[in-house]
Amino acid sequence: MSRMGKERVPNAASPVTRGRLVAEAERLFLAQGYDKVSVRAVNAAAGMNPAAVHYHFGSKEGLVAVVLQQRLVPLWADRLGELGERRDAGWKPGITELADIIVSPFDQLVAAEDGRMLVHLLARVVLGSVEVPWDNPWFRYEPWCALLRATRPDLSERVADQRWRLAFALLLQTYGQPLVPADRLGALPPPDPRQVAAFIAAGLDAPAPGEEAS
Repeated sequence: MSRMGKERVPNAASPVTRGRLVAEAERLFLAQGYDKVSVRAVNAAAGMNPAAVHYHFGSKEGLVAVVLQQRLVPLWADRLGELGERRDAGWKPGITELADIIVSPFDQLVAAEDGRMLVHLLARVVLGSVEVPWDNPWFRYEPWCALLRATRPDLSERVADQRWRLAFALLLQTYGQPLVPADRLGALPPPDPRQVAAFIAAGLDAPAPGEEAS
């Protein structure tokens, strides 16, 4: 859901070391936010040398990709696996179904504080245009664009891509807002997921505008 970065070649060595770095990075990211956590801080918290993160993950962006996918993919694995199987079988989803498919996991995830923190972290890196090298294809726009264009073949790849970027930006703005205690001024109640899905469906299914020649 962020801009594509350079392809990352993961280092499969030292799984214990990688696991320690991931655990400390998750703890620091969720407590302080992505922007405030340095690679040096992660290495120090894990008791590693200053080059450990870059050696095992290539970059801070590569590390946050592992942290988020390691936590989110298992939660969404069944839904995304079924989605892939149906797509490969030639399924053409309705727009309302597509909107529900992307809204429901966020709505369920933010029901718990830890889940809200994960979505907040995801929102910070995606909306901040961090070039995260995602490994899982569902964290990129291409498969979502293909599903939308299967239902709306009148949409160009460019328009489909723009609509999904707007849809996911809305989701991340809605569900990834900073955590605010319920009794504090500025706290917002959880949105009605049916309203969020209806709004996104309307945007995905809007009439195709005339495109200017590039």
